[in-house]
Amino acid sequence: MPADARVLLPGAIDRFTARVHAVAPDRWDAPTPCSAWSVRDLVNHLCSEHAWAPHELAGESMEEVGDRYDGDLLADDPVGAWDRAAARSRPRWTATAEHAPRVHTIFGWIPVEEYAEQMLLDLTVHEWDLARGAGLDERVDPAGVERALAYLDGTPVMLSGPGLFADPVSPRGTEPQDVLLARVGRRS
Repeated sequence: MPADARVLLPGAIDRFTARVHAVAPDRWDAPTPCSAWSVRDLVNHLCSEHAWAPHELAGESMEEVGDRYDGDLLADDPVGAWDRAAARSRPRWTATAEHAPRVHTIFGWIPVEEYAEQMLLDLTVHEWDLARGAGLDERVDPAGVERALAYLDGTPVMLSGPGLFADPVSPRGTEPQDVLLARVGRRS
């Protein structure tokens, strides 16, 4: 496993992109395992996160970015909206020497490495959510799963802060993907 989660993020973005491109037109309003979100809502959430990422990686505070990425970013073109957000975010993750040492998130100022772990966890879990909601193959990247589980084995601020994930459930099996999904309240 790489020492820094930032190494895995471009691949995770690419896999999420492939899933977005595979969503059938009649599946955008389908529910996902995120009880309040449809497929469209979930992709909008990720668009917002990846529109924010370049600002955060440059050291801007949430106040400096403001609310420019709130609301519906998908409009009539959900695939295009995701592609634009990913195109801004993806190359920033490979420019590790340019990253601010700390980034400002809803949890306050945190090390950029912690932010990368959070983004990888979010992409990995939401890739599965998207696959489930869109009726796609639900297998996700084993390296992303392994890294996310290692992160969750620590004391991530993500799970002790505001309720970003549902309460854990019993895993369906012992496969790492089943264990990860159960840890974040998903029934696989």
